[in-house]
Amino acid sequence: MNRAKKIAISGIVLLSGLTLVACTKSASSDSNGKIIAVGSENEYANVISQIGGRYVSVTAIMSNPATDPHSYEANTKDASTISKATLVVQNGLGYDNFMNKIESGSKNSKRNVIDVSKALNYPSDTKNPHLWYKTYTMVKLSALVAENLKKQLPEKKQYFEDNLTKFNNSINEVNSGINKLKDEFAGTGVAVTEPVSDYLIESAGLKNMTPWNYQAAVMNGTDPSPQDVRTQENLFKDKKVNVFLYNQQAVDSSTKELLSLAKQNNIPVVGVYETMPTGYSYQKWISAETDAISKAIKDGVSTNTLS
Repeated sequence: MNRAKKIAISGIVLLSGLTLVACTKSASSDSNGKIIAVGSENEYANVISQIGGRYVSVTAIMSNPATDPHSYEANTKDASTISKATLVVQNGLGYDNFMNKIESGSKNSKRNVIDVSKALNYPSDTKNPHLWYKTYTMVKLSALVAENLKKQLPEKKQYFEDNLTKFNNSINEVNSGINKLKDEFAGTGVAVTEPVSDYLIESAGLKNMTPWNYQAAVMNGTDPSPQDVRTQENLFKDKKVNVFLYNQQAVDSSTKELLSLAKQNNIPVVGVYETMPTGYSYQKWISAETDAISKAIKDGVSTNTLS
């Protein structure tokens, strides 16, 4: 089923449960006195957790690395969780529209919503919604999270500020790895299935050879044009790229064909993720993706999975 259709259907089904959720008494903290927070994607939930530490109870709505986030179907359990939260972080740009439906159907006067795209002034027509692959996004978000938590729990202001400092220091290490990749391999050609890791590719100075229209079609669940398909395939046949990055969470028949084509032409592949794989923090995840790309270009080593 087309990704957009699945999301629309899930929104209709979800509405039936929102009335019940809206009647549920809202709460600002859990039974242990912790601030209740939600991240629509687990990478955002992880940032909240790192800043909030032991004073925040965080739930990620989309956290299964085996699921394509574009086809995620929210349920009444998600709605119940969001209805109780006083801090919600969501991506925006149409990536997680189900969050807006849930929030509008479960009013909570204490709820603070950070729409990352709006808070960081990304234009509404931004083509690539995978904002977390740009570390700048997460640095700015972490500061917004810290400010919100300090307002909700002012007596723990220093604790949140200390965690913010730790987060920023660790992001500096991630950026060092990205800059090293750029120093060594800037201009190297890569191919992708869709724009999942495009911001990382851009930050590392690599050259994304896949036509944008091809990427957009795959991302939106439609068929690329025959011309774009030929252009994409020729990148492999003519060995114009040194690595192939594919969405590990959305492997369809066309992706399998490209993986086979990459193997035939001795082009290493790297599986990239839309949601953070199990066992990783945001920083370790992006560093692992960066290292995998570096090994692919430098040593010809493929990395299909991170977990």
